[in-house]
Amino acid sequence: MNVIIIEDEKPSARRLQRMLSSIGIEAETMLHSVEESIDWFQNNEHPDLIFLDIQLSDGLSFEIFETLEINSAVIFTTAYDEYALQAFKLNSIDYLLKPIDEDELQAAIKQYKSTTQQQKSVTLDFNDIKKLLVNPIEREYKKRFSVKVGQHLKLINIEDIECIYSENKGTYAHTVEGRNYLLDLTLDQLEDELEPHMFYRISRKFYVNINAIKDIISYTNSRLQIKLNHYNEQDVIVARERVKDFKNWLE
Repeated sequence: MNVIIIEDEKPSARRLQRMLSSIGIEAETMLHSVEESIDWFQNNEHPDLIFLDIQLSDGLSFEIFETLEINSAVIFTTAYDEYALQAFKLNSIDYLLKPIDEDELQAAIKQYKSTTQQQKSVTLDFNDIKKLLVNPIEREYKKRFSVKVGQHLKLINIEDIECIYSENKGTYAHTVEGRNYLLDLTLDQLEDELEPHMFYRISRKFYVNINAIKDIISYTNSRLQIKLNHYNEQDVIVARERVKDFKNWLE
C-alpha cells in the first residue's frame, strides 16, 4: 500500500508516521503545504491512500484537489468540531480526530481496505465542507500543567517550562526557576498537546522550548548539543535523525 501524509505540523506528521509503521504501513513521504503537495503530485505517482490535514500552512488542503485530479483515497486528520465532521460523513470520507487514537487509526485502515476502488476515488465536491470552515477553529494547545506538590496542586504556565524530559519511567517539566515537576503524561502523549512552534522533541527523552535555548554546539556522530538557560542536570542532545528537522524548526 502506497501511503503519504499531508500535515503542516511536523511533530504530528512524525507521530502518525510512527503509528502507521507500528501496524506495518510505511508512509515514507510527508508533505507540509498546499504548494509542496501540488508540486509532488505533478511529479510522482499518486498514492493509494492520503492522510490529509485540512488547515495547512498556506491554505486549505482542498486547494490541492481543486488544482489537480487525484484518484486516491483520503482519510482526514482533523482537530475540527462535530459540525465539520458531519460533512465528512455526508461525503463518505473517513476521518480521524486529533490527537489520533491507535484503535481509531486501525479501524480507519480496516474501513479503507474494505472499500472498493470506485468508492476510493476522490471525485468529491468539497464546497459543503468548506462552508463549515469559513471561520476555522484555532487549534488549542496546552497553556498550563497542574502538578501535585505535597498536598497542594500547583499550576505551571507553559512558557515557564524550559524542557520536558523522561527519566526512570517518569516525565518531568523543568522550569525557569530551576525546579523539576512530575507530570502525569508520557512524552508520546504530549506530542499533540504542545505548541509546535514553541516545543520540539529533539530525542526520545527530551522536548525543548525554543525560548530557553542559550547555545547550540556541534556534537559527536553528527549530533547537536543544546545548552539551556537553566537546565544542566544532563546533556541535552539532538538525535542524529532529528538534526535536519530541528534546524528547520529553528528558522
